[in-house]
Amino acid sequence: MSSFNEYVKEQMKDPEFKREYDMLEPEFAIIQALIDARKASGLTQKQLADITGIAQADISKLENGNANPSLRTLQRLASGMGTSLKIEFVPVTNSGM
Repeated sequence: MSSFNEYVKEQMKDPEFKREYDMLEPEFAIIQALIDARKASGLTQKQLADITGIAQADISKLENGNANPSLRTLQRLASGMGTSLKIEFVPVTNSGM
């Protein structure tokens, strides 16, 4: 995996690549938060599907970044994991401004 990380680090020197990569960061953060919360709750995708009524295949698509969940879906998943959903807007910090 370090060769991939090295590749990304090299690509990040390209301003256009970095801009696109940065635009995807919130999506990656949601995906990782979903996976982390599910694992912390001790649930498999199948168990979470049974609790929430969301198809296991749909949960898999969400965790693999192949679907964009609605707020309602995220709330159902959070409830099924015994957690609450928190979404916040934070100021953008721009270096050099």
